[in-house]
Amino acid sequence: MMIDPVLGPAIPELGWVPAPRYLMRRARIRRLMDKIPTGSLIEIGSGAAALLVELAQKGFQCEALEMSADARALSTSMIHKFAQNIPLHASPNPDWKNCFDVLCAFDVLEHIEHDQQALAQWISWIKPDGHLLLSVPAHMKLWRAGDKWAGHFRRYERSSFIMLLENSGLEVEVFECYGFPLTNFTEWISAPIYARRIYNKAQNDDANRKQNNDRSGTDRKPHMALYPLLRSLPGKWTLGLFSAIQSLFINQDLGSGYVVRARRRC
Repeated sequence: MMIDPVLGPAIPELGWVPAPRYLMRRARIRRLMDKIPTGSLIEIGSGAAALLVELAQKGFQCEALEMSADARALSTSMIHKFAQNIPLHASPNPDWKNCFDVLCAFDVLEHIEHDQQALAQWISWIKPDGHLLLSVPAHMKLWRAGDKWAGHFRRYERSSFIMLLENSGLEVEVFECYGFPLTNFTEWISAPIYARRIYNKAQNDDANRKQNNDRSGTDRKPHMALYPLLRSLPGKWTLGLFSAIQSLFINQDLGSGYVVRARRRC
């Protein structure tokens, strides 16, 4: 099945469609991946596996670690729809040390309380001189209801995030702040929608956060109504325009997310 070049893979029949923030991030990641030779690749927290399907089509030997059973089921449907063969793992394999040429984790680290510990484990799975591709939400001043809905622990700041990466044994090759101005606007305008959908019925904050976290990678209900517009010719033209605009500001700290390409030091 052909993949839409602007929107990427989607399975609207199962309730997953790309959101504008995802599409702005996808545009930058695809450019960063162009410089990386194909090889073995693992994605942590692959969600619906939409980007993973595209990377597999480019020639990467892909697999994924996805701990959510619902996300693995959705990923399986996506992988089958686009005729790929991508193993999905529910837990890490003890044989992964120095195993992968590339490790990707897009908007995952902010969901983990002990992020430095998780990052160190991920890096141990990359071959020496291999690559890490990461994205995280930027700027605590942009913390909104959508962060609580998704079960985030934090958003990141440029200097402290670079320090975290370098202290973990990485050489940062590219550091971009993406999304300006579209994702700033969509996160602001969607905040009241997410505020009404935050799960808070559990007995404590940790349980509430887990409920919110588990659905964040697969729940696209707030975006389903927008998808027909995104699929239209004016919608795709508008997305292309905003993608071009964000490329003018990626070296300034104006967007709402960071995307990083780094290399594991030998």
